[in-house]
Amino acid sequence: MEIIEAIKQRKSIRKFKPDPVPKEVIREILEIAGRAPSALNTQPWEFTVISGDVMENIKKGHIRKIKSGIPPNPELKLMEWPRDGIYRNRQVNLAIQLFKLMGIDRKNKKQRTEWMERGFRYFDAPAAILLSLDRSLSEAAPVLDMGAVMQSICLAALHFNLGTCIENQGVMYPDVVRKWADIPKSRFLVVSIAIGFPDWNFPANSVESERESIDSIANWCGFA
Repeated sequence: MEIIEAIKQRKSIRKFKPDPVPKEVIREILEIAGRAPSALNTQPWEFTVISGDVMENIKKGHIRKIKSGIPPNPELKLMEWPRDGIYRNRQVNLAIQLFKLMGIDRKNKKQRTEWMERGFRYFDAPAAILLSLDRSLSEAAPVLDMGAVMQSICLAALHFNLGTCIENQGVMYPDVVRKWADIPKSRFLVVSIAIGFPDWNFPANSVESERESIDSIANWCGFA
C-alpha cells in the first residue's frame, strides 16, 4: 500500500473478526515499525504481544475490576482535557457519531457502560501489542518516540489487511496485565494497540472522524 493512501485510510477499528493473526505477521509488522525515528536513535520502545489464553485472562481481569468499582490506575498519567472549547467539541462530535451508529442513548447508563467495557476487552481483537518503556528513562521525551512507533505499527498493519486501535484502556489496570503477561515492574506500561482483521459489518467501524482544515491550524511564515 502506498504510504499516503495508508495514512488516509488508517482508522480506529472497534470490532475485529475472531480470525487469529499469525505470530510471523505481527513480528514483521514490529520489525518494520522499529524503523520509526527516535531521539538519538535510542529506540526506547519495548513490545509485549498478547493473544490466546493470556489475553482472555487479562480481559476477564479488567472486567472484574470494573464491575467491582475499582478505578483504573494507569502508569502513564493522562492529561486532563478541558471540559469546553475546541478540544472538547472534537471529542463530543466523535462520540455523537459512534453512539448514533451503535444506537446508544447517551442517557442510557447500561449501554454506555457496555460500550466503555469494549476498550478494556481490546475491542475483541485476537491480539494486542502492549508498549512499554524502561523505568530508567524519563517519562517525557520517550513518549514522543512512542507516538512515532505507534503510528508506524498502525500503518504497517494495513499492508497485511489488518486493522488497529490505539487505546489506553488495555493497560489501565497494570497489576492485571503484569500478572498474566509477565511484564517486569522495571518497565513502564504506556499504551496498547488492538490488532486483527476488521469486522466491516460492525457499525462503529464505518466512522470517518473529522479533521480540521489546515487553514485553521497552520501558520505560514516567510512565504511569498
